[in-house]
Amino acid sequence: MSRWMLLWLALGCAPKSESPVQPLVSTPSESVVVEVAEPVVQSMVDPQGSYPRVPLEKDTVTLSIIQSNATPMTGPETAAETISTNLAHVTGMIEKACAAENKPDILLLHEFPLTGYLPGKREDKMQMTIQIPGPESQALGEMAKACDAYLVFGAYVSDSEWPGHILSLNTILGRDGSVVKAVWKPRNIKRFYSTFEVTTTTVESLEERFVAKYGLDDVFPVVQTEFGNIAVSTVQLDPFVFAAFSMKGTEIMLRTSTLFFENDVIATAMFHNFYSAMSNIPHESQWGGKSMVVDPNGEVMGQLPGQEEGILSIQIPIAEFRENRQLPQYTLDLTQHVFDQYVEEIPQNHMDLPPEELPVDGKEMKQLLDERSRWLNEGLDSVENSSSSP
Repeated sequence: MSRWMLLWLALGCAPKSESPVQPLVSTPSESVVVEVAEPVVQSMVDPQGSYPRVPLEKDTVTLSIIQSNATPMTGPETAAETISTNLAHVTGMIEKACAAENKPDILLLHEFPLTGYLPGKREDKMQMTIQIPGPESQALGEMAKACDAYLVFGAYVSDSEWPGHILSLNTILGRDGSVVKAVWKPRNIKRFYSTFEVTTTTVESLEERFVAKYGLDDVFPVVQTEFGNIAVSTVQLDPFVFAAFSMKGTEIMLRTSTLFFENDVIATAMFHNFYSAMSNIPHESQWGGKSMVVDPNGEVMGQLPGQEEGILSIQIPIAEFRENRQLPQYTLDLTQHVFDQYVEEIPQNHMDLPPEELPVDGKEMKQLLDERSRWLNEGLDSVENSSSSP
């Protein structure tokens, strides 16, 4: 059992037994014996291949994707002004989407519509984030309420409960304008770039503390709505993450990005038997724009151009899709013996550091991963295990 699972159980996050076992009565000549109940782990996957859901409000739902430009940040001193400008811009696009003949039930914005991608040092980037909840989420919540739609947007977020950390969150706003869920990114892509690594904090990089605070279910949260079971993520090129979402009953996977691979979205839909949507920022590269929706058969239902802003509205036959649907077939029994021998290069909790020791930029982040690497540093994992033993 992993260290964070032990911590999770020790902190009492698991459901308590309804009939706790009492200590056995002892005599003076006997040692006191206490029976300990087996820990109860929260059930997240139906063993019969089904999944939890709530009744649908309609048979077909409309998903509208907003592909918007974002004025880039020039520094902390202009952050508030830039965020205000971007908020006003995307609000106008939301109004246009909601005024269309097929009013959206779900609105999907891209990864950073309010700030754009933030380069630079940690100290500066911290001053260019937003808070959830905050005035920006409240303003977007008012738009969601006026449109009577769920609204999903990504953002760089700072949180006083996680000092020094820059979070990449996808927030789901409800039809009443409230924050339904602020979803942490499960993990960052690693070893994709040769000179730097992504510096945002993820579930993986603070796993023990995350699970202790929010619970195991929030690692891969699925929200059951009257328009279908939805999940959100900024993760790319990681089939295991999306398999976990699918096992927990995801029907519509809402993804956000700053540049992406089209074949990743198509493969994700096919492999995991759900609708896969991506909202991206327009950009003059082969990975820019092209926001899309893909059905579970891998067919592209609609797509925007790469370098232009736009709104894509797609009708999803959610009732027909849900009828007789079961979870995907995953080959776990046959492959488990191989998975058991695989050692991840970077250990969990690698960013569980004092704020002043967090990497200041992508170059320092790469240095941290190199230092924590199990593949580059022989014997590192055995040292970690011995140091964490009672």
